Amino acid sequence: MDEPVPDGFGPDHDLDLIVTLGGDGTLLRGARQAAGLDAPVLGVNLGRLGFLTSVAESEVEDAIAAVGSGRYRLERRRCLEASVWRDGEEVSDSWYAFNDFVIHKSGVARVTRLGLSVGTRHGERETVGSFSGDGVIVATPTGSTAYSLSAGGPIVVPGVQCILVTPICPHSLAVRPLIIPADVDVRVRSVDRSEELVLTVDGQEVQPLDPDDEVRVKRSDLAISLVRLPEGSFFTTLRRKLGWALEMEREATT
Repeated sequence: MDEPVPDGFGPDHDLDLIVTLGGDGTLLRGARQAAGLDAPVLGVNLGRLGFLTSVAESEVEDAIAAVGSGRYRLERRRCLEASVWRDGEEVSDSWYAFNDFVIHKSGVARVTRLGLSVGTRHGERETVGSFSGDGVIVATPTGSTAYSLSAGGPIVVPGVQCILVTPICPHSLAVRPLIIPADVDVRVRSVDRSEELVLTVDGQEVQPLDPDDEVRVKRSDLAISLVRLPEGSFFTTLRRKLGWALEMEREATT
C-alpha cells in the first residue's frame, strides 16, 4: 500500500484485521490506528446506535468465520486532512478525520461569525461568504450520518466523492449545507479576528486556534477499509438504525 502513514498513526507491524468492540467512537479510534495500513476494520457494536459498526455482539463468532472464509466485502472510505495557516504560511502539522472537522467557539457555546472560501489544488480561490452561528462542520460522506446529520446536513452515500460543509445553527434561514467536489479544499476563518476558536477532530481531539488562523480542509490520500458482511448494506443500516423509510413490500406473484 503506497498511502502515507502520518506520525502517530498505526502500529509498526503488519495487521490482517482490526476488530473494534464498542460503539462508533471506538470504531473511529480503531480506524485512525488503521489509517494508511492495509488492515481492514471490523466494528462490533456494544453501544446503542452503532451506525458505522456492522456486527452485533451476538454475531461476532459468525462474522469472524465469514471474514476467515472470505465471505465479506470492503468499503473504502477516504479521510479528510486539515492544517492551520497564518499570514499565508502553514503553521501546523496535519490532522486526519474519518468523520469530520468542526470549527467552533471554545468554552461556553456562543455565536461566532465565520468566513468560508474554497480553493482548488491549483491555487485558485473563491469566496463563499460569511455567516453567524455556532460553528461549521466539514465532513466526509461517512460523516454525513454523524454530527452533520444532527445539524441538518444531508445523508450522502459513502461512495460519493464529495465534501460536506454544514453550518451549525446559523442565524439565517438562507444559510444551508453545501456539497462540494472532493478535489476542492475548504477554508474557514474567524471574521471578527477576536474569537477564540477551536478545531475538533472526529470529536476526539481538540486544537486551539489563534484569532488570525485559517483552517484549510481537503480530502486526504489516506483511506480506511471497513468490513461489510453480505447481508449488510448502507440503506439497510439507514432503515434499521435511523428509521429512515420503510422496507418495500414485495410484489405479489401469481
